[in-house]
Amino acid sequence: MTQKPKRQKTKQTAASVAPPTRRIAPEASHGSREDAGRHAHSALDRSAMASLAKLTSGLSPHAILDAWGDWAMHLARAPGRQIELMERAQANWLKLAHFAAATTLGQGPEKPFAPGRYDTRWTHEGWNKPPFAIWQQGLLATQDWWQGATSDLRGLKRENAQRTGFMMRQLLDTVSPANFPAINPEILEKTWQTGARNLFDGAVHYADDAYHILANEHRPVPEEFALGKVLACTQGEVVYRNDLIELIQYSPTTDTVQAEPVLIVPAWIMKYYILDLSPENSLIRWLVGQGYTVFCISWRNPGAEHAEWSLEHYRLQGVMQALEVVNAIVPDQKVHANGYCLGGTLLAITAATMARDGDTRLASITLMAAQVDFAEAGELLLFLDESQVAYLEDMMWAQGYLDRPQMSGAFAAIRSEDLIWTRAVRRYFLGEPDLPTDMSVWVNDTTRMPARMHSEYLRGVFLENRITAGRFAVEGRVIALKDIAAPMFVVATESDHIAPWRSVYKTALFTDCDMHVLLTKGGHNGGILSEPGHKGRHYRIGHRPAGAHYLDPDSWLAANDPISGSWWPEWARWLDKHSSGTCAPRIPAAGLGPAPGEYIHQS
Repeated sequence: MTQKPKRQKTKQTAASVAPPTRRIAPEASHGSREDAGRHAHSALDRSAMASLAKLTSGLSPHAILDAWGDWAMHLARAPGRQIELMERAQANWLKLAHFAAATTLGQGPEKPFAPGRYDTRWTHEGWNKPPFAIWQQGLLATQDWWQGATSDLRGLKRENAQRTGFMMRQLLDTVSPANFPAINPEILEKTWQTGARNLFDGAVHYADDAYHILANEHRPVPEEFALGKVLACTQGEVVYRNDLIELIQYSPTTDTVQAEPVLIVPAWIMKYYILDLSPENSLIRWLVGQGYTVFCISWRNPGAEHAEWSLEHYRLQGVMQALEVVNAIVPDQKVHANGYCLGGTLLAITAATMARDGDTRLASITLMAAQVDFAEAGELLLFLDESQVAYLEDMMWAQGYLDRPQMSGAFAAIRSEDLIWTRAVRRYFLGEPDLPTDMSVWVNDTTRMPARMHSEYLRGVFLENRITAGRFAVEGRVIALKDIAAPMFVVATESDHIAPWRSVYKTALFTDCDMHVLLTKGGHNGGILSEPGHKGRHYRIGHRPAGAHYLDPDSWLAANDPISGSWWPEWARWLDKHSSGTCAPRIPAAGLGPAPGEYIHQS
């Protein structure tokens, strides 16, 4: 016998569930109301900044100049560091000269400078032979010197040191010998083999890409990866729709199901079907096969008319509304809630609000690659300071949203040597077409962010870190993560550059509930898609009982040995442990159309 969850009484059915009627607090919309009240001509300032932002792809010139100015001023007053850099330049030059001489004489010396972890530009065998090896080492020696020049300097803001280093890496990448056909051995070999056909094909690819960029056209999903047929093809029904979400209930495939349903809250910065890609790596399909009644939110792709949608709107009309519908379809049962990425951050906010208000409808909370504290949020912090956020706010103020290229460009820049330059060389100089995969199709199927919501997220959640600072208010009252009593399962990935695992792990620092923390091999997306049978996978898991003392991430890592295999069965066993038993499967009623619904197709 399970205890009925506490919530407001309702007699609504799934077809008649009305949106929550709680009023959204009238907060300033990305600075517009406050500015209008203080400065008569603020709209002119914002229009000017918005026009400039289009020319700079959303990057604030002031933030760039501030970083370089801070770095230059502190380096100018540090004679010891200047001497150190001169010594480093001399040492690098001597290493390079010795390597060049030995390579020219055919001695095959070991390369003194190694490329970065994600730098795949030098895999061709020709880069190990002169003169190409010497040119490669010249670039890497220069990168090494600049890495030292932009490292921490006494008095220099750490953020500015990181930004100058990042910008210098971007600049050096533009002059890499791998980018020039005349000095790239792989391009020269391909040109000789094909009679320059590769250069012709590359020119065609370049013209096609340039057309789509200038026309601002979004490429459709390839037919061989059609949504609802090849990707996002788990059977189900759309059981609810409002202006913000569609709620999908998936059809059971087992003779019995667990009594508690699962509600998945994906990120809205991309589309939900990262969790329902191909049948063989679909987390949703696999979870249905483990005997769970699964619901998933599919977010609308907003336009300029939705500029005033707020983060609170996403909480109320998204997560809370979905929970109401799930409760109507599966009455008198608690719900296992699962949040991924930004959806996990919103789920944590929602869970803390529910705990504060005495709402006990959540049986458990799973956060996948989701952060609640953003003090160590990784390389995305390189793009955010007060100047940069204000600049983006002005751009969003003018167009009503943050557009797809502005977001995808930031993510690509973090791994530019692989995601930008390697792709450009292969596509434009080697003449190779982009071969789509299920993951790449999803990555390119981007969405827009409403201006007000994204401003609140960037400023309040990310930049000012209000959630863990005790300054994040919902309905006029501050929330605290430590109020959450439902058991939590926190998943982080080892090589995540969007939500670094140590940052994800900090959820344990700000909560007191029973918690399992799991660290899996892979990145932000690939680590989550770790289906059973995936080669080379491993994970670590640790348990923190309710009220136990905090264990720092490095000590946690040392205390938990790797376990071979997928983390999905481990999570399923945890869900089973926090479920009350099985019952007959729940067939979704014919509702508003079959899964994956309509919102997934919005471009």
